[in-house]
Amino acid sequence: MAIGNYIHDLLYRYECVILPGFGAFITQQHSARIHQSTNEFYPPKKTVSFNRQLVQNDGLLANHIVAVEGIPYETALEKLELFVHDLQTILEKNKVVNFDNIGSFTVTAEDKLQFEPAVQINYLKEAFGLSPFASNQILRENYKKQALAIEEKAPVAFTPERRRSNWLKYAAIGLLAVGLSGAAGLNIYSNQVNEHNLAEQQKAATQLENQIQQATFVIDNPLPAITLKVSKQVGNYHVVAGAFRMEENADKKVEQLKAEGYKARKIGANRFGLHQVLYSSHETRRDAINALNQVKRNSNPGAWLLVQEL
Repeated sequence: MAIGNYIHDLLYRYECVILPGFGAFITQQHSARIHQSTNEFYPPKKTVSFNRQLVQNDGLLANHIVAVEGIPYETALEKLELFVHDLQTILEKNKVVNFDNIGSFTVTAEDKLQFEPAVQINYLKEAFGLSPFASNQILRENYKKQALAIEEKAPVAFTPERRRSNWLKYAAIGLLAVGLSGAAGLNIYSNQVNEHNLAEQQKAATQLENQIQQATFVIDNPLPAITLKVSKQVGNYHVVAGAFRMEENADKKVEQLKAEGYKARKIGANRFGLHQVLYSSHETRRDAINALNQVKRNSNPGAWLLVQEL
């Protein structure tokens, strides 16, 4: 199942891979965790789920097939359409379909499609090769009881040499206390000097400010004030209006969207040589999804979400 292998490869790099006409495979990242009862450590991971509502072609899977197999884009779309047709036929007949290393689909008695992900697959590249492991519990209280028992069985006898060492120890402690008191006094003096310097700096700054306020500046024929509001779009979640082979077509699309009130822009050509045009960019996925839904409802049902650091 070559299409399944292509989807599997893309899930390591993208959060959403759409199989046009069938649905979307979506990944979600989970933090590392510890099982309290078994003391097992689990590495961070990225799991996959399925959304039956996202069926609009976003070009990601088709372009990947074009790059791997070296076939035209239209041929890749026909191949995907045939694959989905065969997939639905198998589901109607056998009620189950398996995607290697992704999961399995089953049709319930109510004709509902259910997806069961492959739990052994971790799509987080940063956690590649990491596996769960268990650690033995550290029983500190038991060691403490053992130490107390040993002390009770082995009393310590003090000799004259031991007493002499104790006197030396007390003398060293006394010298250390004297040194610490001297250091504390030095710190107090240093703090007082810093406070004095800060007060003098504030006084000088106040005098300079008063002198500046007293100065008078006269400018003949002053230029009118102009207020510019520039908002830079930031974020790694982008609402894409389309991808164009010709750059002039992308420029026309940008001008058209700006005329409609969008803050449209180009982000250059992708690895397939297509010039991508954005409606907007967002810092959070939720904001990007809301903007994408609004665009689809109002003007462009073919818009899609791109997750990429620009």
